[in-house]
Amino acid sequence: MQTDTPAASRTPVAVPVPEPGAPRRGRPRSEAAEQAIFAAVEQLMEEGVGLAELSIERVAAQAGVGKATIYRRWPNMEALLVDVVARLEAPAPQLTGGTVREELVGMVEYMRKRGLAKRSRWVLKSALGQMNDWPELRATYQERVVKPRRELVRTIVRRGIDEGVLRADLDMELVCEVVIGPILLRSILWDDAPLDDPDLARQMIDAVLNGVGAGPSGGECH
Repeated sequence: MQTDTPAASRTPVAVPVPEPGAPRRGRPRSEAAEQAIFAAVEQLMEEGVGLAELSIERVAAQAGVGKATIYRRWPNMEALLVDVVARLEAPAPQLTGGTVREELVGMVEYMRKRGLAKRSRWVLKSALGQMNDWPELRATYQERVVKPRRELVRTIVRRGIDEGVLRADLDMELVCEVVIGPILLRSILWDDAPLDDPDLARQMIDAVLNGVGAGPSGGECH
């Protein structure tokens, strides 16, 4: 009859110990590397390095990672920069299922806060400003970041037309521009225009609904 080997006489199993500085496998290490890369780009920009001066080699050295670590995640510097700029901005708002007016107010409020962030965060303002000199980078940013926001506005406006809240006799794109145009004008073109009023989004949407709302009182305005 066999008996278990006493614990004291068992041969210990050798557990490999990683060498100091050796890369670890797994999700936590991957996330840590990405955060280090993002932080490196932001730090370089805070030090005054322009987008044209950034390179994979320079970012890798700043982040303390190998170039291959960056290339496994981004095919080139442009793709990395788009993710960095998108990360600097707040995530686009999600539809809540509220009324059309509430959804529109939420969208404009998001743009108001984005405008404030751009003014207060030099890195974000600098990145967005320099992007205009990079046509391919700007086009990628427009496709991945700006276009989804525009589609979100279209979704809300389309629902407003379908529900009879917004006038159906106007071109839908025109209605979208009328709805979102005032906050874009104030937050992007007029850098000195006030954005501090937390009630600004509601005021803007109610003013617009009085003009394009399906009823004389602006549909859901009151």
